[in-house]
Amino acid sequence: MAEAASEELLLAAAFVSDAQYNRNIPFKTSPQAVRLYYLYNHWIMRTVTYFFIFLNLSLAVFEEPAVYPLPFLATSLVEVLCLLVFFGRLTHFAKITPRNVFWKDTKNICIMVAILLSLTDLAIYGALRIYNMKSIRWSRIARPIFLINFAESRQIRRAFRSIRNTLPEITYVFLLFMFSLLMFSLMALKLFGERNLQTAEGLPYFRNYLEIVFDLYVLVTTANSPDVMMPAFDFSSWYALFFIAFVIVNTYIFMSLFLAVVYNNYKKHLKNEIRQLAYMKHRKMIEAFNLLKEEEGAQPVVREARWKQLVKLVAPDISNSHRELLLRISDDEQKGFIDKKSFVQLADLLNIQVITLKIRSHPLGQWMPRVYKSSVSQFLRSMVRHRGFVWTYDAIILINAIFIALDEETPYISYAEWVFLALYIIEILLKVYTYEPRVFFGKNQFWNWFDTLIIFAALTATILNTTLKSTTKYNSQQILDIVFILRVLRLIRIVDSIQRFRVIMNTLINIVPTMLTFGGLTLVVYCIFAIIGMELFHGKIQFFPANSNAPYALECGNPALKDSLFARGKYCKNNFNNFASSFIVLMELTVVNQWHVFASGFANVTAQPAKLYFITFHIVMVIIIVNIFVSFILEAFFVEYSLEKSEVETAIERKIQELGMGVQEEVLQDEQLLDNMESAEHDLEGEVGTKTQPRGLVFKIASKLASLWRCCLGG
Repeated sequence: MAEAASEELLLAAAFVSDAQYNRNIPFKTSPQAVRLYYLYNHWIMRTVTYFFIFLNLSLAVFEEPAVYPLPFLATSLVEVLCLLVFFGRLTHFAKITPRNVFWKDTKNICIMVAILLSLTDLAIYGALRIYNMKSIRWSRIARPIFLINFAESRQIRRAFRSIRNTLPEITYVFLLFMFSLLMFSLMALKLFGERNLQTAEGLPYFRNYLEIVFDLYVLVTTANSPDVMMPAFDFSSWYALFFIAFVIVNTYIFMSLFLAVVYNNYKKHLKNEIRQLAYMKHRKMIEAFNLLKEEEGAQPVVREARWKQLVKLVAPDISNSHRELLLRISDDEQKGFIDKKSFVQLADLLNIQVITLKIRSHPLGQWMPRVYKSSVSQFLRSMVRHRGFVWTYDAIILINAIFIALDEETPYISYAEWVFLALYIIEILLKVYTYEPRVFFGKNQFWNWFDTLIIFAALTATILNTTLKSTTKYNSQQILDIVFILRVLRLIRIVDSIQRFRVIMNTLINIVPTMLTFGGLTLVVYCIFAIIGMELFHGKIQFFPANSNAPYALECGNPALKDSLFARGKYCKNNFNNFASSFIVLMELTVVNQWHVFASGFANVTAQPAKLYFITFHIVMVIIIVNIFVSFILEAFFVEYSLEKSEVETAIERKIQELGMGVQEEVLQDEQLLDNMESAEHDLEGEVGTKTQPRGLVFKIASKLASLWRCCLGG
């Protein structure tokens, strides 16, 4: 009986954990399968999986064409090891999911096909190498499939779903845009084609229809403006009206329309995603409740003891005081049981970050109480807690920034740096004297750690640089550079002192996990285009040092680039000769500026249809993915500025205040520096000084946006 109850508790904890982290993996409910499911979701297993996924992707750095060449045997053995890990992970997943569900899941089929293709390609490529026959590793383009399709990558799959759901609407706008582009290109051909105009390079101007389409497409991105207009503008000023009309229609209207369509669809499908997640979360919690429920009269409930065991299994890292707080909220009337409505809210309760603030006394107050509690000491500590102290040091940092911009060789400027360093050290010592050191350097005190590390790193680098200059003729510019950077970095601290800046910074910090999703999406696109680019353009363009005497060194090793904008711009190092260089080129293409020069350069050394590669990358990366990213940022800031606290957050705050263990947000922001408390959100900037707390712990709610994006988007 006890064993059956334990198994039910373990299964219920799995359901609650899935609801908390928005996992929607259908798993078997047998005791063995549940234990395997816990193992599957363990952070070590996920970390190992991601490690081998990125190891598999990074093999392109060591394979031909390589940044750091390794023998084929070494890279192939590593790849086989990665594929074995992937197969093991997939087998583990098959053990925990019902067979019919596993084989109907497209992502599992994709992983198996990718493993099979990779092994086949590896065997064929290895066999051909034995006979010195050149071949292409065509399966490398399938490596990002592992990053997308494993169960851990549900956020990246959601991003791809956003793209897939947005494509139909984008397609109609894109077709209309292409119609406009083709119409303007035809008008340009008729207007300028017969006038024998030439470009600045002496080439025919607007005589080839396909070239006109490409040039005007580039003009949409503004990369060749106003160069593309100048021959016609020089001929007649009236022709500027054609280009002005083109830019208004295609750059400003159509590109804005793309963003509007992407944002509208993103927002619509985001709401659907959140609705589905809410339904899934509610269903999982009901399943957990049904496993643990007992009858209390005519009402099904979960006993307090079972609830505590459940929470300890689901969230073993939260403190006992935090657990008791959640119990007080769930069992508001302290009946000894939790009803269905309150139980279903448990996943949301666990997702809301409740910060425990521990009240501690300063060690100096215990070691030498007379000195520490004297009137002089109290005046000094009140001065440090005052807002004016923060503003004074903000002003010092700004003045220091002005001195940094001045000539370092001037003796007074050099001596002033020692004065600023001394002031910063005094600031740290005063704060450590005023605030309890364990709290001041708590694990959540980012700004305190930041300030202290920057100050002492700058002090160390300055002393080292001064010592080297005084004892030897050695003048380390690298150390000076480090010193200058460390000084400038202290300006970041001012951001936390301004309320509106703090809102923006909090928003950026809170959405970082989801921004990583778009980083993964970008990585997938970059990997695919980098591998294709290396196969198409490898070796076509070479980089030579400035003093090289190699043939065609000025033409990037290819006579086809003679007198081209690519060669004259000295873009030879921007090539697809290895994986790292390919990534740099793709990053430059994402920025858009001069991308048409790259496209024309690579088309010159291969064939004109090569421009389609660059146009396709621009459409996928800039028009679709970047616009989806912009949509996400817009929605994040709208949420931050308009979102009200949820019902669960309000219930937690109300219960905290009822227990007399609350810290008001207004007190934290507007009054004195918080004395001897540990905060995860900002630096210690206020004191709850006027009230005496009756307990050793107080609580506060963390940022509302953090909870929302972690629960609904960041997973």
